[in-house]
Amino acid sequence: MTFEELMHFIRAEMRMSHIYQPLMIRALLEAGGVATLRQLALAFVGRDESQILYYERRIREMPLRVLKHHGVVQENGKLISLSTDRLSFEQKSVVLMACEQRMQEFVARRGLALWDYRMLDTEPIPDSLRLRVLMASGRRCALCGATSRERPLDVDHIIPRSRGGKTVLSNLQVLCIKCNRSKGNKDTTDFRVDPVMAPDPGCAFCDGDLRDHALYHNGSVFAVRDLYPVSDGHTVLITQRHVPDLLQLTGIETVEAYDLIRVVSSELREEDSSITGFNVGANCGVDAGQTVMHAHIHLMPRRNGDTPFPRGGVRGVIQERMAY
Repeated sequence: MTFEELMHFIRAEMRMSHIYQPLMIRALLEAGGVATLRQLALAFVGRDESQILYYERRIREMPLRVLKHHGVVQENGKLISLSTDRLSFEQKSVVLMACEQRMQEFVARRGLALWDYRMLDTEPIPDSLRLRVLMASGRRCALCGATSRERPLDVDHIIPRSRGGKTVLSNLQVLCIKCNRSKGNKDTTDFRVDPVMAPDPGCAFCDGDLRDHALYHNGSVFAVRDLYPVSDGHTVLITQRHVPDLLQLTGIETVEAYDLIRVVSSELREEDSSITGFNVGANCGVDAGQTVMHAHIHLMPRRNGDTPFPRGGVRGVIQERMAY
């Protein structure tokens, strides 16, 4: 193929449903015209925005947090740097070899299972069908309620293809990458939103503006300051999914809610040294005092002397039972 023929193909004949064709041509050119399949795959990963966003979140959730805690790295805005003194060339080589050795030892123990959450069936679903499934889901994970703003979304086969499942609308649901990773190919549960669990237009906690202006997000939950605070810093953690109360949360929602509680409580303590404790609780049902029938958890900072008799804490929901 001549240069002119290649340019004509790119400009006039190339029919695209994704960026893959021009990306592959570009990657081959940048590699000098010849590349291995693995080199091409690495080039694709570098342009996959969902992968980039996923790993940005993974880095922030685990290695960045842990390494900052140990004083190995520091964060300044969007910049992350080693906290070490300036290293010589020889010292850098020693550190690189030590890191490589630790990685190789770990990979040797775990093998491909290290990446098994990425070893999902990747046979393409037609773009038009994928779009229909995403639109029907409200672009939200059917299991935990996370949106594409929180983590990448997959179109999942309810009955896996490895078990005879068909690529048809009735067998497809939207799961975030975390839920899809946990599901495996033995689970055939249809997690698509039950009408009872769909966003309720009359629910104050389903309001889009409230979610958009939340102080914190963690996948399937977000947090806002209480409009009628019991104490300064009183925060409410709310599920993205419209579910009646705390007792009906999924396992992922529960984990992400309590992870967010730890983050918010830690930040409140850093901002206000007068905080000496917290009450954490939820009202489940009208008779338990619930007024908004959408699952939420109260995180209420406490301070020394804020009430004369704090003993009993949450037992005070029935006052005569508070002291014991």
